[in-house]
Amino acid sequence: MTLEQLRIFVAVAERQHLTQAAAVLSLTPSAVSASIKALEERYGTTLFHRVGRRIETSEEGRIFLDEARRTLASARAAETTLAELGELRRGALAIHASQTIASYWLPSFLVRFRERYPAIELALEVGNTRSVAQAVLQGLADLGFVEDAIDVAQLSTAVLGEDRMVVVVAPGHPWADGRALEAQDLREAQWILRETGSGTRSAFEAALARLGVPAEALRVALSLPSNEAVRSAVMAGPFATAMSEMVVASHLDAGLLRRAQVALPVRDFLLLRHRTRHRSRAAAAFEESVLQGRSAGSTTAPGRASGQEER
Repeated sequence: MTLEQLRIFVAVAERQHLTQAAAVLSLTPSAVSASIKALEERYGTTLFHRVGRRIETSEEGRIFLDEARRTLASARAAETTLAELGELRRGALAIHASQTIASYWLPSFLVRFRERYPAIELALEVGNTRSVAQAVLQGLADLGFVEDAIDVAQLSTAVLGEDRMVVVVAPGHPWADGRALEAQDLREAQWILRETGSGTRSAFEAALARLGVPAEALRVALSLPSNEAVRSAVMAGPFATAMSEMVVASHLDAGLLRRAQVALPVRDFLLLRHRTRHRSRAAAAFEESVLQGRSAGSTTAPGRASGQEER
């Protein structure tokens, strides 16, 4: 049984006339008659009585008419859903992002996308770089945003912007005087850092390695699971930390924290997506929105002047 056969049956049953139904359907009367006959023979049921030159719906036909109408209505609803999905008038988008990006970089893009596509349901999950990558791998996230390089064959990455990391201390810390620091200073200090697996910690440890200070040489007093917890702990004691300049900018301006003289390289903000899993229209539209916003200079972190870099 096909949807076309159902449409023909409903048209004939509603008009009780083959020729009129054929005209509405832009078919020949013989094609309409053949379709009805095929249904009756296939299921061994009489749908219409032939009374002279007229036809009348049989009892079986009247019962079947209700089901046929419901089925056609469901088919029309399915077509509408596909059309709305294609036009981004319906859908959902799951985004996972690491803490710095989710809290300080991504919100403006989420707001802009919501204004443009109000019917798309947005869901944001916050984690660290490791958990975000895992979510994209497992299909739990349509898109992932992280601050650390990911070397996973199934994932592609695209550079969306840059972020500068800084070392900060409380105003009473010896490093608050702005003196230049040596590798030995870094080894002797007490550190409060983000948890292992976070992009912030991985980027900092990689930067220290280039300065000749291996991660295991650090005296880590505390590992904490959020930027806010790390920032508050450093303000309260004789500790140092490294985090995004965006996270501590307002505290530096207010004099609550001081920048230590440690030169750290910039790090990339990266978009993650699965190489082979289908990318929805909503995901593609969000990615395009981020790229457009970056080109317009609306990102908090300075974007690259060059185009998107795929890895």
